[in-house]
Amino acid sequence: MRRRVGPFLRRALIVLAVAVVGGTAYGVFTVRASLPQVNGTAPLPGLSAPVEVRRDAWGVPQITAQTAEDLFMAQGYVHAQDRFWEMDFRRHITAGRLSELFGESQIETDAFIRTLGWRRVAEAELKILDPDTLVYLDAYAAGVNAYLAQRSGAALSLEYAVLGLQLSDYVPEPWTPADSVAWLKAMAWDLRGNMEEEVRRVQYASRLSDEQLADLDPPYPFDRHPVIVPAPGNPPVETGARPSTVASRPPVDLTALAGRLSSIAAVADRLPGLLGRADRSSIGSNSFAVAGSRTVSGKPLLANDPHLAPSMPGIWYQVGLHCREVGEACPFDVTGFSFSGVPGVVLGHNQRIGWGFTNLGPDVADLYLEDVQGDRYRVGTQMADLQIRTETIQVAGSDPLTIRIRNTAHGPLLSDVSEWFSYIGATAPAGADAPARAAPDVALQWTALRPGRTMDAVFMLNSAQDFDGFREAATLFEVPSQNMLYADVDGHIGYQAPGRIPVRRTGDGKWPGPGWDTSYAWDGYLEFDALPWVLDPAEGYIVTANNAVVTPDFPAFLTDDWALGYRAARIQELIEAAGPLDVDGMRAIDFDQHGPLADLLAPVIRDRVHDSEQPEAVQAAAALLTGWDGQQTADSAPAAFLNAAWRNLLRIAVDDELAVTGRLADGGERFIEMMRPMLADPTDPWWDDVTTADVVETRDEILDRALLDATDELRSVMGDEPTAWRWGELHTLTLVNETFGKSGIGPIEWLFNRGPYRLGGGSDVVDATAWTAPNGYAVDWLPSMRSVIDFSDLDASRYINLTGASGHAFDPHYDDQTSLWATGDTIAWPFSAAAVEAATVELLTLLPG
Repeated sequence: MRRRVGPFLRRALIVLAVAVVGGTAYGVFTVRASLPQVNGTAPLPGLSAPVEVRRDAWGVPQITAQTAEDLFMAQGYVHAQDRFWEMDFRRHITAGRLSELFGESQIETDAFIRTLGWRRVAEAELKILDPDTLVYLDAYAAGVNAYLAQRSGAALSLEYAVLGLQLSDYVPEPWTPADSVAWLKAMAWDLRGNMEEEVRRVQYASRLSDEQLADLDPPYPFDRHPVIVPAPGNPPVETGARPSTVASRPPVDLTALAGRLSSIAAVADRLPGLLGRADRSSIGSNSFAVAGSRTVSGKPLLANDPHLAPSMPGIWYQVGLHCREVGEACPFDVTGFSFSGVPGVVLGHNQRIGWGFTNLGPDVADLYLEDVQGDRYRVGTQMADLQIRTETIQVAGSDPLTIRIRNTAHGPLLSDVSEWFSYIGATAPAGADAPARAAPDVALQWTALRPGRTMDAVFMLNSAQDFDGFREAATLFEVPSQNMLYADVDGHIGYQAPGRIPVRRTGDGKWPGPGWDTSYAWDGYLEFDALPWVLDPAEGYIVTANNAVVTPDFPAFLTDDWALGYRAARIQELIEAAGPLDVDGMRAIDFDQHGPLADLLAPVIRDRVHDSEQPEAVQAAAALLTGWDGQQTADSAPAAFLNAAWRNLLRIAVDDELAVTGRLADGGERFIEMMRPMLADPTDPWWDDVTTADVVETRDEILDRALLDATDELRSVMGDEPTAWRWGELHTLTLVNETFGKSGIGPIEWLFNRGPYRLGGGSDVVDATAWTAPNGYAVDWLPSMRSVIDFSDLDASRYINLTGASGHAFDPHYDDQTSLWATGDTIAWPFSAAAVEAATVELLTLLPG
């Protein structure tokens, strides 16, 4: 039985599998029971006036209400209609309460999240939010709870039928505002910056030389790839020399520390996939805006596609929120993508402005090594008491577990979780104390663990009317720090970097710092006015794709761990080459599948095969690259061979050295940038296979082996004829339901999962359907949605979700957008009252009382 669900539910899942697969009336009834009412009238106690919920052919709701409270109450009701299981599951994640549903398999995950304290921080945030925000959160919760009062069990969602076979007395608790705010902590964790980079550096540094470490950390190529704000408003100032990555190594045994950090990372990586993958820091998102000077209409266009881990249902929920009369009392006329469980719209547009996000990636999370002695820890030359609390984890099918959580001034001790559970899982007798540490304890200082007002920012952004209002909302968008892209109906485009970004006394946060040395502490946060922004740049476009935001001479330090700019460079190239753009032109750029390997590696392969004797099979495979346009489409044979060659090249040339570190080459842009000088130097030390002690290999020998292995691999999978190979046969996506979709029981997984879908694109391609080389070619990171906003006619805007509006497994809208998403297509995005009415196929009127 797989870890996500655990043995606790195995018998229940088998019973349901027999019932459903057997085609019984029970199975049909159970599936249909949860489908929501979408026509006619329904009561919603607490409304001041009737609310209309119009749905289009894709099931996307547009909600129109008399007051703001009515609007968000109806949004809560509609979210619960379509996605309540997802909402309930999410709040169990953020509160560290998954064990209540799934038993002992989730204790470690719960302990980790309790240690971070997401729910505690969310509850603290409620005390500092704007009064209007609290009203909206309360109204939203009332809408959710009104739906819960009308339905229960299988009538809420199919998943409750499964759960009820074992937890027959489980009844979802009423929704609360803290449940909504806590999900923002989960998304902040997913986009938290470079914590994984710190772990990776220690893992590599523990076994590799300084020279090898420098090769694995190539700097941002400012000479080749663009920055978002190339001319910051603040004049450059002398910042002093920053410590090099090698010079900043922690003053401890790196081998022991690497083991400690690997254990922490292993626990963190078990967080459910709804939060995204932790080991793909080089993948992010795309957004780009073009001014009217570059468009057919003379008005701006704005495209956005955030890259996250795949999930079923998709992480986003499309919705429109419209006040019947827009004014000071009810200022909302907004549409776009929301999170189920959270009121408002996160990404989208209102009647005047639109916005998109990509991850800014500033270094907002630092690991600190702590000298802990008992329940005290060293600060300078003194000892201080740890802050200690206990929490009890309720466990379905087992006894409760009480855990002890310890904090330093920096933050929670993550090492307590990893050390304790590895210990009790092995040899610890009942009641034993935690073992003595073989390496320093590790604490996490992270900006999201301090209460903030990001929830206020969401509502301010939804009602902003111009760039000044947009920037005012950005002052409160504290975590996660995002590249905020802007455009409006008046013809402006702009950019703002927001966020709570720490100022460090010493170092740059690249390595775990010595917590006992107070010179490594944070000295507050950057002032908002010190953060980069731009309005109406002369180029007529702005591109953000997780590339460097500013040049090295910018006076404030944000991070050095940018993505290396391959996607940004390609988007800029396509914009510059295009004529006047329209919505279709923007969509085509956003779905571009040309990757850097086509420019870097394909010519080397062609030259090598041309200049040397190769087996006929390798020659036939390499011939695919001649005349190829570099587009990695799903039906491309050249793309299949190039990616297989790349994977095998990394395995032979790089992974022999990396194997001792426990972290192999993922194949992302860091390794593309590393390979660039290697390919130009046939005797680069990385080419030598360290597993063959008596032989020193060169580039050509390793390349020959990689091409032969890639050819053999593809022949074994897709046959001997290279022209019949297809990239999409290797590069597939299976959408997995995060709970019962990982049960390990085939019929149950069939109920909740969808796929496989054959995809084009790839890692570090604009259409970033990423894959991780050691794991094969399956997609593990992707555009979670795509959108293009047209400010000449907002009704002409287009968007697409990864899955669909519904979270109900057999609702027609569970996955009805996926096939279009896979081919880069989009659907209509009606906004005006007339367009919404014309698109309506279902109308539900929610009535007071």
